[in-house]
Amino acid sequence: MPWVLLYDADCGFCTWAVGWVLRWDRAGRIRTCPLQDPRAAQWLETLPQQARMSSWHLVAPDGRVASGGRAVAPLLRLLPLGRPLAALAEAFPGVVEAGYRWVVRHRSTLGRLVRVGSCPLDR
Repeated sequence: MPWVLLYDADCGFCTWAVGWVLRWDRAGRIRTCPLQDPRAAQWLETLPQQARMSSWHLVAPDGRVASGGRAVAPLLRLLPLGRPLAALAEAFPGVVEAGYRWVVRHRSTLGRLVRVGSCPLDR
């Protein structure tokens, strides 16, 4: 099984961020799956339903799941030149988790900012 990134397909910011991850993943090591897909429930069967939808999750080939800020470092390690950033994320897990929670609280606003065509320069 490859690495799988589970995300909220109803969230514009989440979809945008996953697109960037996939562009960065030139080796094709990461697969994505919306949390709304029935397969996601199989990977996350040990998590309560609310926990499943309240975060993004990275599923390792062996089935281990990292969620929220704890998934940042393992994800970065999979990406080209991501190891130094992963080391920073591991050195400051509280900061990464706080940053992740901030993004979660503001994802609707962020989604509007990153939506294609939302930039005044695009008009």
